[in-house]
Formats: sequence, C-alpha cells, structure tokens
Amino acid sequence: MRVAVTGASGLIGAALTRSLEADGHEVLRLVRREPATPREVRWDPGGAVDAEALAGADAVVHLAGAGIGDRRWNAAYKREIRDSRVRGTRTIAQAVARTRPRVLVCASAIGFYGDTGDREVDEDAPVGGGFLAALVRDWEAAAAPAREAGVRVALARTGIVLGKGGLLGRTLPLFRLGLGGRLGSGRQWMSWISLDDEVAALRFLLDGDLEGPVNLTGPRPVTNAEFTRALARAVRRPAALAVPRTALRLALGEFADEGALISQRVLPRRLREAGFAFAHEDVDAALAAALA
Repeated sequence: MRVAVTGASGLIGAALTRSLEADGHEVLRLVRREPATPREVRWDPGGAVDAEALAGADAVVHLAGAGIGDRRWNAAYKREIRDSRVRGTRTIAQAVARTRPRVLVCASAIGFYGDTGDREVDEDAPVGGGFLAALVRDWEAAAAPAREAGVRVALARTGIVLGKGGLLGRTLPLFRLGLGGRLGSGRQWMSWISLDDEVAALRFLLDGDLEGPVNLTGPRPVTNAEFTRALARAVRRPAALAVPRTALRLALGEFADEGALISQRVLPRRLREAGFAFAHEDVDAALAAALA
C-alpha cells in the first residue's frame, strides 16, 4: 500500500510512518520545506499540494497542524491553530477529491465535546462549547470535499497520547524530580491513549471500513488525580504537590481552562464495536509502555 502522510515528523506521524514502513508499505511524506528525498512532496497548508504526486496513493493520512498547547494562547496564535487545521484540511481534502484514494484518515480531537464533566460521552454526543469545540467542528467540516467525491473519510478524534513526547514529554522531568502533582482539584477526567494504540487505531481506520468520527481514546479514562498517582508510581517518585487553578490560569491563560483543567470522559465506542483490541487497556500499562 502507498500511503501519503502529512505531519510525518510529529509524535504520532513519526510512529505511524515507522510502523507502515516496517510492514513494507511505501510512505510518501508531505513536507513544507524543499523535498530532500524522492519520497517527499512539498505542500502548502494554505492552499497548494501537488495532486499529481498523490495520484498513486492508496490512502492519505492527514495529521499536520500547529500545536494546540505549544504556546500561550493569544488572538494571533489561536488564528494560527485554526488556519493550520481548517485550511490545511481543506487543501488536502480538495486534492484527495481529485485523486480519489481509497481512504482519507484525518486527524481530529476530542476537544469536539467540550467539557463533559463526569458524564461519559461517545461519538453520538453533540458538539460542546468553547474555542476548541468550534475549531474541531470546522476542522472536520473542512474534509467535506473528499467525502463528497466518494472517498471514505475517517475522522480520528484523538485524546491525550502517551508516548515519548507530547504531554508526557513535558511533565515527565518534573515527576522524575519528585515535583509532579495534580492540576487544580484533580477531579477533571483525562481521556488518554497509548502511542502504540494510537498507531494501531490509525492503521485500523486505514484497513477497515469505518467512516465519520471515531474516538481514539483508551477504554478507561482516569481523573487527573488518578493519572498523577499512576505517573508517580511509574517513575517511583512522590507526587504530593498540587498546582492551584489560579496559578495555572496565570501561567497558561485561556488554555488552562480548555486544556489543563477541562474534564473530558470520552469512550471509544465505535472502535470497540468494530473489533479493535487495545494493547493497553489501563493507564498504568500505557505509562509502562511509554517509559520502557
């Protein structure tokens, strides 16, 4: 199978391309710089991609986008986050509509659901409130040109990915020093997935017949306090500290409420019903795999 991938240098994209290539598949990387190898194609998320280069692809995986938690939010960065996802997805979807691969797997996020409190939600839940929920709604809608052209489109609503990078990469040094702690009350729910299961789920979407929104989260969400205790156990350090809500809001601004303090209890109903088997069903197993 020949698979074109955007965002191939990120945490998820790099792991996915390694997995595909290890199994003998050909990966075509879409990059924003000058291509360095014959298996790279330059593209501009603002509106340009070489459709001819995608013509031989059996599948396209679109993962690119500005990091949601990489910088403090202000009006300019929120616009960059939005444009990178909405315009970038529209660009890819329009190219896919012309070349018609078998499937487009498009990154999305559980931010779609907003704050769910203690309530469990699955793919049938409506869009929530806030910047991220509106962003994900429009991000997913931008894939419409591919769907309207008859291409199967799977929208991978991903939770917190536990791997060597991302959230874990930022918090692990503090926990190893014994300086880790819960955020706010710690009662907010975290919907996580191991990096191994994230990659396996993306490949499941490539090979199967699921379309529309699919939650890529582990089957057992945990509260932030439970996650804190699990990570402390994994690194064999205490984690008795707590970061007050006010301090988080001072440090992170608006992102504190929509990123660090939001409660999202999201279940992967469609994956489970389709027969997907998780390698890491609980957060302790996922953390052990990430730290191995």
